[in-house]
Amino acid sequence: MIVSSLVAAALLLLPSMPAADPAAGPRPVEPVPPPAAVPVDPALLHRPGTQVRLPPGVKAPPRLSARSWLVADAATGEVLAARNAHRRLPPASTLKALFALAALPGLSPERQHTVSKHELRGIGDGSSLVGVREEVTYRVADLWRGVFLSSGNDAVRVLAGLNGGWSETAREMQTTARSLGALDTRVVSPDGYDAPGQVSSAYDLAVFGRAGLRNPDFARYAATAYAKFPAGRWTYSIRNTNRLLTGADGVRRYPGILGIKNGYTTNAGHTLIAAARKGPRTLVVSVMNPRRGGAYAVYEEARDLLDWGFAAAPHARPVGSLLPPRAALPVSAAAPPAPAPARSVPPTAAVSVATLPDPAGEDGPRLFLPVTFVGSACLAAATLWLVRRRAPR
Repeated sequence: MIVSSLVAAALLLLPSMPAADPAAGPRPVEPVPPPAAVPVDPALLHRPGTQVRLPPGVKAPPRLSARSWLVADAATGEVLAARNAHRRLPPASTLKALFALAALPGLSPERQHTVSKHELRGIGDGSSLVGVREEVTYRVADLWRGVFLSSGNDAVRVLAGLNGGWSETAREMQTTARSLGALDTRVVSPDGYDAPGQVSSAYDLAVFGRAGLRNPDFARYAATAYAKFPAGRWTYSIRNTNRLLTGADGVRRYPGILGIKNGYTTNAGHTLIAAARKGPRTLVVSVMNPRRGGAYAVYEEARDLLDWGFAAAPHARPVGSLLPPRAALPVSAAAPPAPAPARSVPPTAAVSVATLPDPAGEDGPRLFLPVTFVGSACLAAATLWLVRRRAPR
């Protein structure tokens, strides 16, 4: 019905179009250039709602309840799809990924440190803890496992002290975020504990995850499912709280999962940065504050994004880039940090640039007209116009 109505409307307009002036009449649908010739437009990711560019016949991203999310190719930095990518929200313990990016390089993993009582002061009420104890000597590597596996705010306190202090670490994290092009993030508490004004975004969290995968120490800690944590003369087992990595609590382990970082606070809700590898492709996703499905919905929504991303990646056209602004050149000019599979989008395939509606009825436009219907109507009108023009007068 929609196609018929549009074609009829186009036919009614044809008689009034001057045959001698092609610019005044409908034009044929222009072929889309090959993927390498299409620049990445950063403005798309600043629009509300879900942004995705797909050729006809390729499945749209899943409809999730999260306030914001993003899925990207970790090798090239190309964003395959996103929803409210730059919406600023509390990040919870996913901010520890930025903490690690800032503090890891300056702290030798073999360095030993005996914790004093004053180093454990200031930890917020209800914080997640790994069990750091005063007068116990730890290796820095042990403390990092406490951060990544148990999301231990006590371990963050000690490492931040070794890194120059709490305030200095917050400033260093802010500088690191800016250097990566993560401009939505404001750091107040390096451990991610709720603090006035502390925010990040799905875009920035994905940037941190991608950068972390390029750091061998970060990647190793983030992918560790189980470890032993020292307690003086004995040790005890700790398990990563990222259920996609461990398969705990009824959440199925994701095939090829590389871990990264999950989080939760009352203000932020559940948050997650996750990455997985399938064949030659690695994807990174970020999910912030699902509003349905309970405590483990963040893992299931990340799973849905990863599944969609691996299926759509050979066909989807980027809607943005995780690279810093000066590095986010047209796709043809951006040198990927690692080999990525060749795209399979034919040069003449039509690509939809869509802003999908918000499934929760809150953040996106309320109307979505399929681009294929409009394209069909325009193509029909253009064909009739060409026939009229070539007909003998």
